[in-house]
Amino acid sequence: MPKTDSPLGPALMLALVFTGALVISLMARFWLASRQMRHVVRHSDTVPAAFAGTVPLESHRKAARYTLTKSSFGLWTMAFSAAVLIGWTLLGGLGMLNDALLETVRPRFGGMAYQLALLAAFTLIGSLLELPFDLYGTFRIEQAFGFNRMTWKLYLADALKGLLLGALIGLPLAAGMLWIMGSTGALWWLWAWAAWMAFNLLAMVVYPTLIAPLFNTFKPLADAALEARVQALMAKCGFKAKGIFVMDGSKRSAHGNAYFTGFGSAKRVVFFDTLLSKLSPDEVEAVLAHELGHFKHKHIMKRLVSMFAVSLAAFAVLGWLSGQTWFYGAFGVQPGMAAPNDALALLLFMLIVPVFGFFVSPLFAGLSRRHEFEADAYACAHADGRELASALLKLYEDNASTLTPDPLYARFYYSHPPATERLAAMPSVATQA
Repeated sequence: MPKTDSPLGPALMLALVFTGALVISLMARFWLASRQMRHVVRHSDTVPAAFAGTVPLESHRKAARYTLTKSSFGLWTMAFSAAVLIGWTLLGGLGMLNDALLETVRPRFGGMAYQLALLAAFTLIGSLLELPFDLYGTFRIEQAFGFNRMTWKLYLADALKGLLLGALIGLPLAAGMLWIMGSTGALWWLWAWAAWMAFNLLAMVVYPTLIAPLFNTFKPLADAALEARVQALMAKCGFKAKGIFVMDGSKRSAHGNAYFTGFGSAKRVVFFDTLLSKLSPDEVEAVLAHELGHFKHKHIMKRLVSMFAVSLAAFAVLGWLSGQTWFYGAFGVQPGMAAPNDALALLLFMLIVPVFGFFVSPLFAGLSRRHEFEADAYACAHADGRELASALLKLYEDNASTLTPDPLYARFYYSHPPATERLAAMPSVATQA
């Protein structure tokens, strides 16, 4: 049960801190976005010298238009999301939803049903509010630039599958977490963290074989010569996979990619069909070597450990906040004195944490860029660095990724190094190799 000692002072302080963080983060986001847009416009008519012989001017201009269109749309999305967040928190929207369900669901079906209904209603309302932006991004922006392959039928099928999976997996998971929160005492947050981590590890094992095939078709790589090269490279790098598959990514998007999925013995190598259609066998081998570099440097494991540590801290903070009345009062929510408040605490925490997380996100982006440089170095040592550079250039061009991002914007947001920095590092690496 939340503590009720002197809630007004801490509640007001938390509301003010949250408001200040939200305002500062929004101003920073808008400022960074405006820098990015101005920088891209200034350099849209000249291909950078490093790419002058390989990237056509029209492709460079298309990338600029695509970046500007997405950035402008992102500003509208950001403003709307901020308004929704304020509505849920400072204007008491979550409190009103909670009160309505307390009066209608809890008396008839009990505390667990009320909490699950609160989580489900919040998720459904949020999804409906975001739907117009998702539709516009897919069927207007991506369509206009020739990237969208999604049909309305496929979009609706994906939405229905997602809804069913959310009900079949999300509701039992939520019920289990809520039971832990209400039944395991003061250290519930430690047990909840352990359960959450176990679920994530299990998902990494079952996702490739049980969930991903519900949305895409995965076929074994049919090119025998390319498969032999891939197998030889993996053997040389000490990597074992359960299979090499081609995914029909082209039915949704023209963007290409390659990745490892799964965990332990369930690891798979997956190529998008769009990637294989654009790259030569030498370039595919170099891209795979880059992905193997992540494996060799244990980047996935390091990120898992980081996720474990961050989530443990988050659960610990949530465990403390959920017992403080002022935590709820700061956002216009009246915790029930005779009703469980675990779902309410979860939702409030999920709403406010991203606002503060914005200020540390550059640290994680910088770490990710460092990992990309390390994987590139590994690829250049175990494949042809020139082929990797060629493959990356094709992907930048085909995905209309700008070659001239604002440096500060890139430092703040980019999980991968800008093309100029990334390709500039490859000749020296290839020479050392």
